[in-house]
Amino acid sequence: MSLIGNLLWLILGGIVASILWIFVGLILCLTVVGIPFGFQCFKIASLTLCPFGREVDIGDFGFLGGIGNIIWILVFGWELFLAHLVFAGICAVTIIGIPFAIQHLKLSKLALIPFGAKID
Repeated sequence: MSLIGNLLWLILGGIVASILWIFVGLILCLTVVGIPFGFQCFKIASLTLCPFGREVDIGDFGFLGGIGNIIWILVFGWELFLAHLVFAGICAVTIIGIPFAIQHLKLSKLALIPFGAKID
């Protein structure tokens, strides 16, 4: 099931989203201050590429990870979180879209708190 879901996800926009996340991560890595945020973009890009069959675990992020998460939420996180919630709501309207809605909820969790999150 996860293979078919990932293939459909890629065809319906997952590959474009992943490429955009990689592009943003590369731009952020050009500055010294943006390197930790660029690495988080790469983490989100890997999940955006193949979300079916993978889980997001919000782990222990420590003091610096907490500071990074606060900055992330203030700068980009809340917009990305809300966008994924809207996409999840749109996908959940049909029965066929429910698995995609679940993946958007998974991505929303990672988009809100990427520092310290682990993708299994």
